[in-house]
Amino acid sequence: MFYWLLKYVFLGPPLKVLFRPDVRGLAHLPRSGPVILACNHLSFSDSIFTPLIVDRRVTFVAKAEYFTGKGIKGWLMRHFFSGTGTIPVDRSGGKAAQAALETLLRVLREGGIAGIYPEGTRSPDGRLYRGKTGVARLALESGAPVVPVALLNTDEIQPTGTLIPKVMRVRMRFGAPLDFSRYAHAKGDRFVERAVTDEIMYEIMALSGREYVDVYAASLKTSIEAPTQRSSRRDDVAPGGR
Repeated sequence: MFYWLLKYVFLGPPLKVLFRPDVRGLAHLPRSGPVILACNHLSFSDSIFTPLIVDRRVTFVAKAEYFTGKGIKGWLMRHFFSGTGTIPVDRSGGKAAQAALETLLRVLREGGIAGIYPEGTRSPDGRLYRGKTGVARLALESGAPVVPVALLNTDEIQPTGTLIPKVMRVRMRFGAPLDFSRYAHAKGDRFVERAVTDEIMYEIMALSGREYVDVYAASLKTSIEAPTQRSSRRDDVAPGGR
């Protein structure tokens, strides 16, 4: 009940008035049955606009820390994520990916819509990065069609590190459903999973118009952060960085 009140009464209507969504291809989304929404990931606000635009309930997963915060901010985040259909996943112990996939598989088996960001993390610079094969495993295990989704300008609306989004028209594109039932016999084949994932990422690239980079976004972030960390350690030892 809270989900529907938040989406259709408290949050949805004012957001649609403020951000005037420009959405194309929404008719590609099946009206019933299990569906996987595979989206590029530019901003924290992606998880706000995608469920807002789709009439059916969309379920994403998020780290459990978003649901355990203290104070007013923690209360607001907990109720926001709960109200938008987000499910918490414990990321400790190195089993986060498996826990997320199992959660989304349950959603699909119940005939719902599972939202996933194949890149695994937000793009550090707006480009589209190599997809992780979890989206392929999800498609092959469930048999659900994959609808590619491109968010075109959410990184301009809410750049990484900013709290208050800029009020401007949000633009989204939905592609035709991708059917991978021809690979149903190849569950667990890592070469097939890679091929399926690359096909999904190609469709997202075509919809978004963003440059594609064939490396994982998380690896790039690590390489960017590493020199800074090394520099910090040198500064602690030798003033002036020498």
